[in-house]
Amino acid sequence: IVGHDLVKAGIVLCLLGGTPPDTLGLESQSGTTVRYNSHILIVGDPGMGKSQMLLAANEVAARSIYIGGSTSSATGLTVSMTKEPGGDMGMEAGALVLADRGVCCLDELDKMPKSHQDGLLEAMEQQQVSIAKAGVVASLPSRCSVIAAANPKSGHYKMDKSVADNLCMPGPLLTRFDLVYILRDEADAGRDRMISSTIMGRLRRGDPHRDSRGDGGRAADAMNQFGEKEYIPMRYRLPWVNEFQKQPLPLQQLKEYISYAREFCMPRMTADAATVLHEYFMKMRHSAGNSRDGVPITTRQLEALIRLSQARAKACLRPMVIREDAEDVVELMIESMKQVHTDENGSIDRRRGGVGGKSKHKRQFLEAMRKSGISEFKKSDLQQIADRISLPLGTNFHDFVDSLREQNEIMLKRSLDGQTFYTLEY
Repeated sequence: IVGHDLVKAGIVLCLLGGTPPDTLGLESQSGTTVRYNSHILIVGDPGMGKSQMLLAANEVAARSIYIGGSTSSATGLTVSMTKEPGGDMGMEAGALVLADRGVCCLDELDKMPKSHQDGLLEAMEQQQVSIAKAGVVASLPSRCSVIAAANPKSGHYKMDKSVADNLCMPGPLLTRFDLVYILRDEADAGRDRMISSTIMGRLRRGDPHRDSRGDGGRAADAMNQFGEKEYIPMRYRLPWVNEFQKQPLPLQQLKEYISYAREFCMPRMTADAATVLHEYFMKMRHSAGNSRDGVPITTRQLEALIRLSQARAKACLRPMVIREDAEDVVELMIESMKQVHTDENGSIDRRRGGVGGKSKHKRQFLEAMRKSGISEFKKSDLQQIADRISLPLGTNFHDFVDSLREQNEIMLKRSLDGQTFYTLEY
């Protein structure tokens, strides 16, 4: 897969993982579980190479499980109960438990039913799977990183909708992912030339990578604009490294390197790196003021920055997280939030978060509901409001209302005579 360097960098950091909390003494102090594995979600149009990235991560990881969302169930992900010949009940581990201390690659996440997606919530955040069935109450560890890929429900990603609307996925599950990247199939002469050259190079004799390195001079020129002691962003460094290295690392060597880094490298945070992460968190947290539709960044994103910074230090086998590691991770987070918050006009709309905010249509609809002066809305009232403000929903009106309920913007209630109505959740 050519290009998508920042997405690949995020996958590598998920493979490496952060520093286990028991080595830092965090769990013994607080008594709670601290997650040190990162999760990444790749959303994109068909044909962007998402499944190939997951397959490559599955091959590189020392311990990994690859599953498809359309053929997976809640028990297949977590734990299932079986009856033994003697009459006793036994437990069979699912994919998340089998991937403990490793990576779980989940393809076609959008094809998984919502009832089965709930099995991911506890495993992704608490790093364990709890079960209470047939008189068996137990908790099994699932300390794994989840690398997931999903396609938009309409076939192509629509920029006028948020990530949650494009995937029709509940918000609590989306908030579990530290990085969310959106791959759109757009016409770009340079990128299309590079992809076609790579495909043609594989069919020719000699070096299959020879024709895909045509932008080496351009990458070197981009590097020369920075001084010797000046920080160089990853989006300029990675193409230059790709040209300078010429050949990719052998698969087995890379697999052993990642396994060694996960096992023996336990980097700790330095004051300089902590300052970079703290300043970025405060900037994004308060950039939108006190608006209810502000940037959906919480302490969960701050913990994600810490985990990714530790993984970045592991990539170089460093015992300490330095300032450059934190700056690289901030760049990855900025790119992720930029893609999530970019609207159809190409501008950054910080009110349409993919993991907690609202799209433009939802904001217009909720504002019209507030101005209507009605406290209890029937389904027909909501349809009239949508028609009055000319929302382009079509036959998706029921899905639109359900998404508002899932995000706790409106509530469905029932009167004493059995009639149902909707109310605004202030």
